[in-house]
Amino acid sequence: MRNTDFKDMGICVHDEFCGGCLYQGVSYDEQLKTKEAEVLAHFRDKEVSPGFFDGIEGCPEGFRYRYRNKMEYTFGDLVKDGPLCLGMHKIRNFMSIVTVDSCQLVDEDFNMILRYTLDFAAERGYRHYHKRSHTGLLRNLIVRKGMRTGELLINLVTATAEREAADFDEKDWTEGLISLNLSNKIVGILRTFNDSPADSVVCESMKILYGRDYYMEKLLGLDFKVSAFSFFQTNVEAVERLYTEALDLIDDFSGKTVFDLYCGTGTISQILALKAKDVLGVELVEEAVDAARENARLNGLDNCRFIAGDVFKVLKEEETRPDVIVVDPPRMGMTPDAVDKIVSYGVPQIVYISCNPKTLAINLKQFSDSGYEARYVKAFDNFPLTKHTECIALIERKVL
Repeated sequence: MRNTDFKDMGICVHDEFCGGCLYQGVSYDEQLKTKEAEVLAHFRDKEVSPGFFDGIEGCPEGFRYRYRNKMEYTFGDLVKDGPLCLGMHKIRNFMSIVTVDSCQLVDEDFNMILRYTLDFAAERGYRHYHKRSHTGLLRNLIVRKGMRTGELLINLVTATAEREAADFDEKDWTEGLISLNLSNKIVGILRTFNDSPADSVVCESMKILYGRDYYMEKLLGLDFKVSAFSFFQTNVEAVERLYTEALDLIDDFSGKTVFDLYCGTGTISQILALKAKDVLGVELVEEAVDAARENARLNGLDNCRFIAGDVFKVLKEEETRPDVIVVDPPRMGMTPDAVDKIVSYGVPQIVYISCNPKTLAINLKQFSDSGYEARYVKAFDNFPLTKHTECIALIERKVL
């Protein structure tokens, strides 16, 4: 389904307070110029000079709004002891929450689910969880969508009932959600319990209130089962182009053993498995590895295996040696130990997929100091209106 293009939408009504978008009211050409300049600035700062910088590719036209397939909303208030809010953190004020029931980055179903849940909670007088006193019931609402399947997964995160005088009315809330006139199909409604003092979503236990605890998605011809807390790329349409171009940087995968490091739910691993002899995926989050294994079975792929653990520690014990390495690390980038271990294999080519140009520059400098060079870099704007930019890089061993 085609999403709304930039020219059809004005400045978001939440722009004054919400910290989610940075470029409301800025033309798309200017957004791209700014992001490209920021990438190059990070490279200059770290004294990294790619052999060829291929500029920045914009998000596909028609998918620059309504592109997010996941939102993690927070319960709170905009002013101390004010009315209950549900949405995003206020810009420059982390303790305040802005209700974002008209967000332009998500399907309108997300906005309807948010508004219904907020009204339901406010009418019944439920308290939001207080970050400092660690009291209150409601913590987060997470909504996820299969962009190609139209499946919705809804997850309410609360403290346990013992911490409140009255527990959440799961039955009425669930029935109300199901009765909403949505464009997509709800396939699962969950409740996650989290009593952790940390200001993050921690799944201490979970119950299924309706349907199942996963949704299905399609990417580059493969099927993916995405569970409640599994990582999956946020903009499916844009990431297909990024992955395709990244893997095309390697001339031929046939007959080769490939390491896919920081593999998440194994999306890239399985795409590689269609081309390579065999693939090893390594990922720290055990739930993501479980999902990767299940998705590989779902797609009938028996030439990829997955190991849960820290990349450096896993590689220290792994006896298989790669012919090609693909890395897709989190925003913090790769540790120096991981870079050193990767360099020790001496593979001729490494593909680096980055969600943070700053840490990419840091890692490229480390590779450069260890006998490798960035032969090609290209930036991608997969998250229009926001500050985020992704990059791909082909790193090759220097010829002496």
